[in-house]
Amino acid sequence: MSETKLTGDTFELYCDVVGNPTPEIQWWYAEINRADSFKQLWDGARKRRVSINTAYGANGVSVLGITRLTLEDSGTYECRASNDPKRNDLRQNPATTWIRAQATISVLQKPKINATDQIVLTGESPVKSVTLQCNLTTAHTPHRESFWVKNGLEITNTRTELKHTSHRIVKPRADDSGEYMCVYTFDMAPNANATIEVKAKPAIHGHKRSENKNEGENAMLYCKSVGYPHPTWTWRKMDGTSYADIDNSTGRFFITIRDNYTELNILKLDILTDPAVYQCNATSVIGNTAETTILRVRSNLAPLWPFLGVLAEIIILVVIIVVYERRKNPDDIIEDDEPAVPMKTNSTNNHKDKNIRQRNAK
Repeated sequence: MSETKLTGDTFELYCDVVGNPTPEIQWWYAEINRADSFKQLWDGARKRRVSINTAYGANGVSVLGITRLTLEDSGTYECRASNDPKRNDLRQNPATTWIRAQATISVLQKPKINATDQIVLTGESPVKSVTLQCNLTTAHTPHRESFWVKNGLEITNTRTELKHTSHRIVKPRADDSGEYMCVYTFDMAPNANATIEVKAKPAIHGHKRSENKNEGENAMLYCKSVGYPHPTWTWRKMDGTSYADIDNSTGRFFITIRDNYTELNILKLDILTDPAVYQCNATSVIGNTAETTILRVRSNLAPLWPFLGVLAEIIILVVIIVVYERRKNPDDIIEDDEPAVPMKTNSTNNHKDKNIRQRNAK
């Protein structure tokens, strides 16, 4: 498809050809209004700014790309395909042996935008606000409007028709850092933009402070940060009194890194070697920061500990009762081998009293 580009941009053209046998694909170029002066393009031409990637299978597919466009790159680009056995015979008319598809590329001078230099946010000396500014000084046609973008997403309520545009960040923090762009739109030309980098030291704001697992299970520790540019992540483990890089000789440690996020996965936890303090470290050109997570690994018998504790208390109580009974005072116990002593009953005494009364009566 025909396109309009700006100097310094990149474009790609695709050509998909079907035929049996599979056709050969070539790329050709002619300057604008010079359709009779086509020249073949080769991979690496124009000081290696031209790339041609072609693949052949059931059909043929080819991609032409040109980087760092200049005004001289404007012209007509042609994809040619042929499976005629005589297609490369110079005595043959190319018009009858090759089929063609064309696209016109127009390259315009990129508008000039004066923009603020990069800004570095420092936590040691916080500022009340920072202001990003852009000024469109030169353009091929009048612009329509402008707006601001952060990390590829448009910032709301920033559209204006002024050539001079600004964006203010109040009380900037690490999560305000990123890649900002002021974008100018045109009616008959591609958008023009300028990039302003706002950099800050990484700040880790999400991680597990501790993790409790049973031996044999898997553990996942993670850290995520804010700050631009994205940091380089490393994981370390407390070894004695200092941190050491994780030894993965057992093949149980796996580290995943995605921009401002990292994970440490440990498989089949070992109760003897894996419990420790683990540290994630985020480092960028602006600075570095680190956070720690304590990993505790419990025995598989841990769920039985409450039951075993109750059982132990019962056993101890029974032992105490038995010992106490065996150590009681012997005087409090009637022994079976002592001779029985006849007890004087009230009936015997009554007989004696009766005899006495009888003698007195006589």
